[in-house]
Amino acid sequence: MKILVCITNVPDTTAKISFTDNNTKFNKAGVQYIIGPYDDYALARAVELKEAQGGTITVLHVGEADSDPQIRKALAIGADDAIRVNTEPADSYYVATQIAHIAQQNSYDLILMGRESIDFNSGVVHGLVGEMLGIPSFSPVMKLDIKDGKAEFAREIDGGKEYLEATLPLVLGCQEPIAEWKIPNMRGIMTARTKPLQVVEPVSVDDMTSLESYSLPAPKGECKMIPVEEAEKLITLLRTEAKVL
Repeated sequence: MKILVCITNVPDTTAKISFTDNNTKFNKAGVQYIIGPYDDYALARAVELKEAQGGTITVLHVGEADSDPQIRKALAIGADDAIRVNTEPADSYYVATQIAHIAQQNSYDLILMGRESIDFNSGVVHGLVGEMLGIPSFSPVMKLDIKDGKAEFAREIDGGKEYLEATLPLVLGCQEPIAEWKIPNMRGIMTARTKPLQVVEPVSVDDMTSLESYSLPAPKGECKMIPVEEAEKLITLLRTEAKVL
């Protein structure tokens, strides 16, 4: 079974975010980057499937050279080889087009990725890739097993879970608890240095969006403590200041 795992290179959740050039560019200075947490789940489940059933895992990332450490980490965790599309990811459609182009060339049985990246949180790349390849896509997938060329999986829906079965190939967006994150061991780190990392140029894509500006969330407001015996005052503030009643 050939598995393609798509990973993102995103700021650590503890990083301090700022912007430059009149709030039109993200400031990367001093920011620690990580593999997208949801992509980590996808990669971990891919490694488990490979260990149980055999096959190969290719990691794919759309990004520039500064993302290579995260790609090498994915190789250390258990991927066999990697492909990096050498371009700055412009938007979801752009990224999906690059992924679909690579997938069309290699005929993967299963394409896994996180349910969304944690920077822009669009959550649409898996659906776009499935449409471009003409194969089914599902998200967010919480459980996944492969039996006799079919995927048996569960995904989260409003009010519960949905249990499905589908024939490969598939595109799946993953989330916890599909697998536990894996930490690369010393042997994995050493072997990752010699595993193939192919750098390819992007295919041409029409611009579908344009960035106007970034803005930070509004600062947290003052917290007012109301004594339990003054419930009427709380109701008044909820109506006049918070305007939620």
